[in-house]
Amino acid sequence: MSSFQVVLLIAASFLSSLGAAQNADQAYLTPPLDIADIVDAQPTPAVSVDPAKSWMLILGRPGLPSITELSQPELRIAGLRINPANNGRSRSSYYNSLTLQSLENGGSRVIIGFPANPRIRDVSWSPDSSRIAFTLDQGDHIELWLAEVDSASARRLIVSEMNGLFGAPFSWMSDSFRLLVKAVPDSRGPEPEEPAVPSGPVIQESTGRPAAARTYQDLMENSHDEELFEYYGQVQLLMVDVSGYIQELGEPDLIRRALPAPGADYLLVETVQRPFSYLVPQYRFPHRLEVWDSSGDLLREIASLPLAEEVPIGRGAVPTGPRSMNWRADAPATLYWVEAQDGGNPRADVDIRDILFTSSAPFRDQPEALIELEMRYAGTTWGHGELALVNESWWSTRQTRSWIVAPDGGAAPELLFDRSTEDRYNNPGTPITERNQYGRSTLLSSAAGDIYLSGVGASAEGDRPFLDRLNLTSKTSERLWRSEAPSYAAFMGFLDNNQQALLIRQESPTAPGNYYQLDLNTTQQAALTAFPHPYPHMLDVYKEVVRYQRDDGVMLTATLYLPPGKTKEDGPFPMLMWAYPREFKDASSAGQMRGSPYRFNAISVNGPLPFLASGYAIFDGPTMPIIGEGETEPNDAYVEQLVSSAAAAVQTVVEMGVAEPDKIAIGGHSYGAFMTANLLAHSDLFVAGLARSGAYNRTLTPFGFQAEERTFWEAPDIYFRMSPFMHADQVEEPILMIHGEADNNSGTFPLQSRRFYNALKGHGVKTRLVMLPHESHGYRARESVLHTLWEMNSWLNRYVVGE
Repeated sequence: MSSFQVVLLIAASFLSSLGAAQNADQAYLTPPLDIADIVDAQPTPAVSVDPAKSWMLILGRPGLPSITELSQPELRIAGLRINPANNGRSRSSYYNSLTLQSLENGGSRVIIGFPANPRIRDVSWSPDSSRIAFTLDQGDHIELWLAEVDSASARRLIVSEMNGLFGAPFSWMSDSFRLLVKAVPDSRGPEPEEPAVPSGPVIQESTGRPAAARTYQDLMENSHDEELFEYYGQVQLLMVDVSGYIQELGEPDLIRRALPAPGADYLLVETVQRPFSYLVPQYRFPHRLEVWDSSGDLLREIASLPLAEEVPIGRGAVPTGPRSMNWRADAPATLYWVEAQDGGNPRADVDIRDILFTSSAPFRDQPEALIELEMRYAGTTWGHGELALVNESWWSTRQTRSWIVAPDGGAAPELLFDRSTEDRYNNPGTPITERNQYGRSTLLSSAAGDIYLSGVGASAEGDRPFLDRLNLTSKTSERLWRSEAPSYAAFMGFLDNNQQALLIRQESPTAPGNYYQLDLNTTQQAALTAFPHPYPHMLDVYKEVVRYQRDDGVMLTATLYLPPGKTKEDGPFPMLMWAYPREFKDASSAGQMRGSPYRFNAISVNGPLPFLASGYAIFDGPTMPIIGEGETEPNDAYVEQLVSSAAAAVQTVVEMGVAEPDKIAIGGHSYGAFMTANLLAHSDLFVAGLARSGAYNRTLTPFGFQAEERTFWEAPDIYFRMSPFMHADQVEEPILMIHGEADNNSGTFPLQSRRFYNALKGHGVKTRLVMLPHESHGYRARESVLHTLWEMNSWLNRYVVGE
């Protein structure tokens, strides 16, 4: 019997079987206090600098939400998760305070005027830096608010309720006096009622044309979903000035995007159309793109695009017709978009893949082709009429190029960069942008025409962020600044117009990231913030970046952490390895150094580091490269390379004296959970596994997964070999599986964990399945996070330490 037939037989058997018996619902449990204190630590605030570089806005963050908050009603329709109470997205994070701090003298003022316990989102500076707009979630509706910088006071701007379904519900106009707002129509009635009795069956039909799709979650299922999508998606556009005066623009419609032109005379309006789909999310639905004037009158329809169900499968596959349409940031009223020349099919053999077009007001002339691209369009950074940078990339070769173009001139495009996306050491960095007169981010260039680049600065000695000045004529760069040991600093922006004052964020293993002003001429630093260590009881944690070698010569990297107050001489320790495999087309790039020994020991409550508090050593992020050079695909040898990488990691920590071979567990989240199950099935390197939110049967993701572009029918043996579900009979070590019941990540259905648990239980494997109510792919509620840590800590204690 072929592996293909075995796959079908096993899948059919288990998908038709009854679920394993479940324990009754249990109360949420709490891990030891030292771990719980990490969960309840005060989050470090976020920071935003105004366009004029006069003020720093410090945005306070609350702790984790409660399970009560996460349990509120939620609609899952068309790939969206909707909060029906406030007509916004559900599960959105928020800020709870705003503080202005002067960059000139350091004085600070807390913005006042909020109700108790505010939930602040969508924070946006006006182009002239005089005001801050934001939304306030009041539970049953979303409000538009405005804060005056001079008075440090906030007020509700209009009575109309915001529609936050399709993202931020407002945009500043370039005059800093008006905002374009997406509101819930005042005339909207009650929510459509779900029929008590169905009017008929739900029918889908294929007409014989290929329409393959990934395993999307939260799709439409029936006509009532269609009604709800139209109801909650209805938007009335408003033009609102800072005094609260309102002008209605057009009629209510399913308006997904409404973008003002930089010059403020035109609007780009994107409206979703029927027919809807039960196969793909809403961003693939038919939609119309129009230009309106600022009074709401239609000037021109730019494009009407059909339902995109037939987009080919694979990286680099795109819909046909105009896509990525937006306004040029450096021009008052010029649209740009890109169109595929290969039918959107990455497997088509063509010379030109994409063409970037532009069209200027009054949008009557034929669009102009700005550049033809041999690879797939990957974005534009606009500068001015004589300068823009256009990027293209191709997934299968990991190649990327950047071109210098003259949007308003006749000069031919000039190649700037041509490199591998996998090669971190030779990454030239990202162009620096600053706000222009329209309040839009554009390429920063000097009077001499040089541009500035910043990047992580990957090197054999670790990441060392940098700032460069690049001459576009000679293509030579000058290093202006680089992070120096024993701290880690990243460039955040310029604080003056002469590019001599830098804003940097600096941290060390024992000090969290804080902001400093750095003078390039004198190298003197002035502290701007003093955020405290969030978990002082974890201050004395030993950290070391470890380099070691796989048996095929590929260099690997991991970060070793030891419990507070411990050194390597105190070892060996019980250990948890936590990893996530990645695919590469180049072995030398796969072996490059990653990380820095000088970064702050930040502890994510969803990562492995909390278990340092329980006495475990952590080998965090041991690289697990899956390499396929030339015509070979990485996954052709997935299992062999995975086991080889894990064996090298185990050998390294044992030889270092920080772990014993019979006291090491392996764990991971999502694709890391998939890795964990495979390592337990195909090796005896670990004594236990922790697998969270994973996918274990790749026949349930038949049109590709992760970086695998081949379908199940093209590579059945690969799907079989890589699916731990197919090898459940080979798992001998205890495995804890945790999964959110509302996982919306493509491919990681909760069914994946349930069926794998069923298979393991059927073969007598020690296993435990924990399903977290209301949780998605990542876990957010405080109760869920604490319980997850309790489960993991208990599993480690039972099967690694032997308690």
